[in-house]
Amino acid sequence: MGLTLEVCVDDPTGLAAAVQGGADRIELCAALALGGLTPSAGFMAQAAGCGVPVLAMIRPRPGDFVFSARAEAVMRSDIDMARQAGLSGVVLGANLPDGRLDLVLLRRLVAAAQGLDLTLHRSFDLTPDLDLALDQAIELGFRRVLTSGGAVTAAQGLARLQALRDRAAGRIAILPGAGIGAANAALFRAAGFDQLHASCSAPWPAPPDLLRLGFAAAGARRTDAAAVRALRAALD
Repeated sequence: MGLTLEVCVDDPTGLAAAVQGGADRIELCAALALGGLTPSAGFMAQAAGCGVPVLAMIRPRPGDFVFSARAEAVMRSDIDMARQAGLSGVVLGANLPDGRLDLVLLRRLVAAAQGLDLTLHRSFDLTPDLDLALDQAIELGFRRVLTSGGAVTAAQGLARLQALRDRAAGRIAILPGAGIGAANAALFRAAGFDQLHASCSAPWPAPPDLLRLGFAAAGARRTDAAAVRALRAALD
């Protein structure tokens, strides 16, 4: 069997492209250019019928992962929204100001998400001790950790990713992500990983009027079905 391919998307066209290209699982977001934010209720409802498991990003704002009580209330409501939409799960993360996982907040969020599939997102890569954070993620009940091994890209963090997988020893899945595509997929296949995360995006040249009026950003990208298919072929 091929490796499980998770594709992150942030609009309905991207969702369709990911599914058509062969994604096995979707991370549903808004604003991927900002690292991914919570998708809308309408997008969640549409994604629930896409034919593959969908996990919604739960992140109420861009920036760091140090969340206030008000932000927590929004996150809890968004978790309920994902459940009501019929999604498979949610993607969570929260840190203390010093970078360590916020175990108190995460325990409350995990409890709010009871019965849903759970991924700890790349807030994990900000922690000062990845081994400790991995043990904590296992204790919290996460099913997988999305991580680059603390590096800018997963390829650069490959050795650390392998060490994390060895430490996990089947208690939690390590989901490599950041800079993964068809060109380097063989690295992760050879290293024995059974699932990968990618954006499979391509540059989207925004019309000049959209750029001029601030409705789009220079360097925008969108999910590309051909990129998904190429990565899918490299993994099979």
